[in-house]
Amino acid sequence: MTRGIPFAGVPDDDWRSRAADVIPGGSSTGSRRPEVLYGTRAFDPAVPTHFERAEGCSLWSPDGRRFIDCGMALGAVGIGYADSSVTRAVIDAASNGNVSALPHRLEVEVAERLVQVIPSAEQVRFLRTGAEANAAAIRLARALTGREHIIACGYFGWLDWCSDAIGVPASVQHAVTRVPFNDMTALERAVSHHEASLAAIIIEPLVHEIAQVAWLESARRLADRTGAVLIFDEVKTAFRVRTGGVQELTGVTPDLTTLGKALANGYPLAAVVGRAAVMDAAQRTWISSTAATESTGLAAAKAVLDWHERTDVPERMAAAGGMLLEIIGTALTESPWVGVQADGPPTMWRLLADAPDQLDALVAVAARHGLLLKRGAYQFGAVAHDEAVLAQVSELMPHIMQALLPGPRRVED
Repeated sequence: MTRGIPFAGVPDDDWRSRAADVIPGGSSTGSRRPEVLYGTRAFDPAVPTHFERAEGCSLWSPDGRRFIDCGMALGAVGIGYADSSVTRAVIDAASNGNVSALPHRLEVEVAERLVQVIPSAEQVRFLRTGAEANAAAIRLARALTGREHIIACGYFGWLDWCSDAIGVPASVQHAVTRVPFNDMTALERAVSHHEASLAAIIIEPLVHEIAQVAWLESARRLADRTGAVLIFDEVKTAFRVRTGGVQELTGVTPDLTTLGKALANGYPLAAVVGRAAVMDAAQRTWISSTAATESTGLAAAKAVLDWHERTDVPERMAAAGGMLLEIIGTALTESPWVGVQADGPPTMWRLLADAPDQLDALVAVAARHGLLLKRGAYQFGAVAHDEAVLAQVSELMPHIMQALLPGPRRVED
């Protein structure tokens, strides 16, 4: 067994049960609920459900066990947990009073920096979450065009405008038409059907792969022809695929872009950025948040932007993610009894299973051995996944595969 990563056998039931008593589902974040983390293995007492501290790409559970994390806070942390430069910036901001009756000067400084690095950015509005940023972008589009209908492809958060969850009015759901990823015919058909009422086309330009340039170019042409606003949700992809996101990689520039996650290395900050003529609609509608200009998130973002100036952060993320993909993917390919494959671009990839219980078994056994994998999508490479960590992952994988062998050595043993 790898030194420093003991076999995870200490029960975690106490925190699990305490959370279940006071928090519906056990966590306020859907993707962190035990049944989402581990599926059918959610009640395995040896898998971790909470953390005490995190550093680099490792975290420690309340009972002291260390785990290498491949999910990196759902992609919110691109550099590493508790990065010293980000932490110093946040502490300085908090020490000087993080909010007041006036906006902090960092709001201006960080906005200026975003205008420099995001191709679509001429102006910026800050918020706290990616879901808020997407809702703000949709409101801007509707305010600018005077229309209501949205054509969408991707996941944009939990707010009403994009959700079909119980409790969302049907009238709201009817204002959104969803189209398949990379399907040019479906996109053209949807635009043609809703042209007179079309306010925006919003696309997540990386789902399980990076979108085809021709498809993004088609969306750009259709938005121009109809007067609709083209929005890219780059909450997961900006500061990861490229500093400027998929739009920097492909050369297709939207009217508005939403940012979040790796923008502030895990601190709560998001933004909607875009062409000044579109962003100006913010002055004709209402988009506001008391915490939008809270300084710790802005300070973290400034430190992240400094990181991107010093080194090619996206390249380092891709290299680390690619090595994780190779190590874990090769082990899975060589262990067909596991029934799981690894697939996707190096910077953010997913696990695919022949059956859900096979994926659940893999994730649970990996956690027992000190490796945290995200069920399905996504595993995120981070700067902190250095050579020493990758060597530890490589050493762990044979033990994990062996524990999944059918027969006498069952997962439960």
